[in-house]
Amino acid sequence: MRSAAEHLAQVLALVEPPPPRRVPLRDALGAVLAVDVRAAGDLPPFDNSAMDGYAIRARDVVQATEAAPVRLVVAGESSAGHPWDGVLGAGEAVRIMTGAPVPAEADAVVPQEQVTATAGTVLVDAPVPPGRHIRRRAEDARHGDLVVEAGVRLRPRHLAAAAAAGNGELVVLPAPRVAFLVTGDELAAPGATLGPGQIWESNATYLEAALRSLGAVAVDLGTVGDTGEAVRAAVEYADADLVVTTGGASVGDHDPVKEGLAGVGVEFLRVAIQPGKPQGLGVVGGAPVICLPGNPVAVAVCVELFVGPAVRAMLGVPEPAWEPMRALEPWRCPPGREQVMPVVLVDGDADAVAGGVEASGAVAGALPGVRPATSGGSGSHLAARLAAADGLARVRAEADAVEAGDIVAVRRFTV
Repeated sequence: MRSAAEHLAQVLALVEPPPPRRVPLRDALGAVLAVDVRAAGDLPPFDNSAMDGYAIRARDVVQATEAAPVRLVVAGESSAGHPWDGVLGAGEAVRIMTGAPVPAEADAVVPQEQVTATAGTVLVDAPVPPGRHIRRRAEDARHGDLVVEAGVRLRPRHLAAAAAAGNGELVVLPAPRVAFLVTGDELAAPGATLGPGQIWESNATYLEAALRSLGAVAVDLGTVGDTGEAVRAAVEYADADLVVTTGGASVGDHDPVKEGLAGVGVEFLRVAIQPGKPQGLGVVGGAPVICLPGNPVAVAVCVELFVGPAVRAMLGVPEPAWEPMRALEPWRCPPGREQVMPVVLVDGDADAVAGGVEASGAVAGALPGVRPATSGGSGSHLAARLAAADGLARVRAEADAVEAGDIVAVRRFTV
């Protein structure tokens, strides 16, 4: 059997990011930035006022007091988009609005509530230090400064920063197109009346939501019947950067995915994990193909371990870390396979944590950690109970049991 780490390496070796493209800001939301965004000019591009008030020369009001205010002649007005183009002289002030350019020779702004305005003049009754209430040119960014670093998934704040720095277009990694299909004549649509031997289909619902959450364009190839020809045709004609299949990849008599794809570029193998042992991997029609088991929990686990990393690699997004946490109660593990257990994270009230550990027979007072999400362990069929989990815990293949207090690698669900 191939280890999970070896299988992931093989998956990542097959995928490539779509070529970067330049898009308008409005189309960049959610995309991953491929090229650094730098300031197209100084930001702000000129000295401007931080207040509504009067632009003055600080040296003109050094002697101002309440008893002997200094009277300045209002020489003009500067508002946003309509600067005053004169040069401020001795004994003059310019009415100025927030964001408006500061006139030449002015070096301070007095807020309007701190002066007394009369017809054509303004009285200042206290000294004003140079630089008061002036936003200096380039104090936010200088021309060429880094504004948004490549590799960031673009959010509204990033787009605003890029726009403020004079960038109307960005070079991004486009969302990869990931096609998916599910197999099984036993599958019925959610909400439909079940016939004999049927179950409600959930993998398509999960995969579409998971792929979209990862930042991919999810392409539904539909529920394919249990024939190799149908599977092969769907995969060969998928217009996608990656194809994901579920079900029909094991060693049964009716495994259409294996039947349809084994001879056209997909290797079917066993991966040493529970759940998720039977899998396939290869290239069909130029597109990488990941074939997952059909049981819903196994699909969720394999998306977290293999499909998610593949999509993040295509987007240039780093892989979230797994963190060491303490098991709060014991559970069994399959011999010779790495176990991936859906778990509940307990990281709140210390008394609640201690109570949970005590109830399991372990030592009270253990550090916050994790416990299995269900009493059914990591059974790949426990789809409804998967909703109770916060994330996954990974237990090394050499372990046949986890004891309360043992350290396991844990990560919250990424989708």
